[in-house]
Amino acid sequence: MEEVENLIKICLSEIERMLTTKTVVGEPMTVEGNTLIPLVSIGFGFGGGGGTGKVPKDKGEGIGGGTGGGGGIKPLGVIVVNKEGVRIEPVKGGAATFAEKVADIVGKVMEERAEAKKAEKKEG
Repeated sequence: MEEVENLIKICLSEIERMLTTKTVVGEPMTVEGNTLIPLVSIGFGFGGGGGTGKVPKDKGEGIGGGTGGGGGIKPLGVIVVNKEGVRIEPVKGGAATFAEKVADIVGKVMEERAEAKKAEKKEG
């Protein structure tokens, strides 16, 4: 049974190590004066068990143990921080949609900046 306890302790310590604020709120990226901060949802499941048993001597002894777990990450959105303020752009779908959303936001920012420069030139 000690082996099962050790396995569970190791698994729980790894889960604890993985669950940090950087895991849920990603590293900020700066693009053209806009800070983009990804947001994700993390879920996991965990289980463990063990057993021991004695049978007649001619059949032997039994001992067993095991642990298991699984998890997943789902992108939720992107926080956009710029001179106009802070907004959240939600993401619907999987990781591909998340990457597309970041690309869309960067594209929109570039377009807005180009339009602002054109307006400045017309005024000047």
